[in-house]
Amino acid sequence: MITELTTTGSMVSELQITAGERQGITYLQHSYFTRPFKVADISGKDNPVLHLVMMTASPGILDGDNYKISMELAPGANVHLYTQSYQRIFNMQQGAKQQVQVKMGAGSSLCYLPHPSVPHEQSVFEGYNSIEIERDCRLMWGEIITCGRKLSGEVFKCRLFQSITEVYRDGKLLFKDVTVLQPEQIPANVTGQWEEYTHQAALLWHNETKDMTVMADLINDMLSQEKGIAAGVSQTASGALLVRVLGQGGEQLYSLFKKIAVLAGNERML
Repeated sequence: MITELTTTGSMVSELQITAGERQGITYLQHSYFTRPFKVADISGKDNPVLHLVMMTASPGILDGDNYKISMELAPGANVHLYTQSYQRIFNMQQGAKQQVQVKMGAGSSLCYLPHPSVPHEQSVFEGYNSIEIERDCRLMWGEIITCGRKLSGEVFKCRLFQSITEVYRDGKLLFKDVTVLQPEQIPANVTGQWEEYTHQAALLWHNETKDMTVMADLINDMLSQEKGIAAGVSQTASGALLVRVLGQGGEQLYSLFKKIAVLAGNERML
């Protein structure tokens, strides 16, 4: 059972980013944001890759928040998008939503590896990510979900955490991933769910220019050297790789993301 949220009286916060490309250099062509969002360009001088930090003045996602984020990459643009810190999702009555829409021009590249999300007790959150890619695009898209404030004893106390990610090309659905955490309905610590683990990470890597079968073997070798996790790599019907990891800490899973990103050829990662 998935709870359907209403948005009556919700606070809509918007963030828009457009990345252009000129002579091999990616630049921030346009940005628009409303409270609590901000965008920081940390690329540095003469960097061909556009490095952006998505910042927020809020302590986290609050009851009634409705985030709408859109991003457009020009053909050939190369963007690394970071988050500022862990995303806390606070106690709620109504719930909160986040919608992310990404459009990638031909030959563009996007690496988005956010910090873990922390759903607090009685939080309700629905996230939807829609990504449209064109030919020869390179996409690395990650998500890490925690059990909550583990050190405070809040382990799987949220009411609902739902995240849907869809990737399209030419109007055709290439990939869809649905994650639903609803502990009151389906306990997370039972067989077939998270079992003894408290954190989950998922990473989609789409790159038509690499031999992804070889890359899957390299990632499996890397994961096999990590302690305290359960992990696997699978190949989607479109040839992309999906890496899924269960663990006990957000920092370890976030560090794994960065290692995979470097392996993929993204040399500079925060």
